[in-house]
Amino acid sequence: MNARNKILIVDDDPVNLDFFQLMLSKLGFAVEEATDGVNALEKMGDFHPDLILLDNIMPRMSGWELTKSLKEDPRYRDIPIIMFSALDDVKDKLAGFELGVDDYITKPFNFSEVLARIKSILRARELFAQVAMRESRLSLAEELNRDIRQTLLDFSKGIDDLDAAVAALFPDGEASGDARDKAAKIRALVGELDSRIGRTLSEWEDLKKNEIGLSALESEARKFLRQGQR
Repeated sequence: MNARNKILIVDDDPVNLDFFQLMLSKLGFAVEEATDGVNALEKMGDFHPDLILLDNIMPRMSGWELTKSLKEDPRYRDIPIIMFSALDDVKDKLAGFELGVDDYITKPFNFSEVLARIKSILRARELFAQVAMRESRLSLAEELNRDIRQTLLDFSKGIDDLDAAVAALFPDGEASGDARDKAAKIRALVGELDSRIGRTLSEWEDLKKNEIGLSALESEARKFLRQGQR
């Protein structure tokens, strides 16, 4: 985990702001404060946090309203949110999760628990980023293999056209035997390479049917968090 991960603390209680600013800064995090949801939106562009610690009950804009706004914005929708609330009702927690909150902590909280949740979520985000990078690379490799396969097909057609041209120049087969032999060898090599690419693409299709993708992984993680809060 990057020691300089950025955390935005959104809370209308100055005591909580000062506490988290002090504790998290000492642990190496870059910390920014916002006194309510409106103030948080004003700071998002310049600071762009890796994680948001968000109080639910605030003036001007509640934690739920801020979460909804952030999750509707493609620039910020992937930023994880830990919500604090004095409300311990299961329906309130589920409502937060439905909006896109990643974790939910009921006040009064223990800082050690909060820190553990922060580290856990940041590690999870790093894992998601790695999975996304892997999926992107596999997709590019698959696209490249398909392009190469199409090029091989075009190349094979070129060899066929060359055979036809040689046959037209030497209708009796005179002086064309060596050219045809070479063309046959090239055609065999092209066919072998095309077959190998075909098997690779087929194996990738089988892997994609059985593996869990990034969106499914995030969905399962959210379900797990919800179960842990019940």
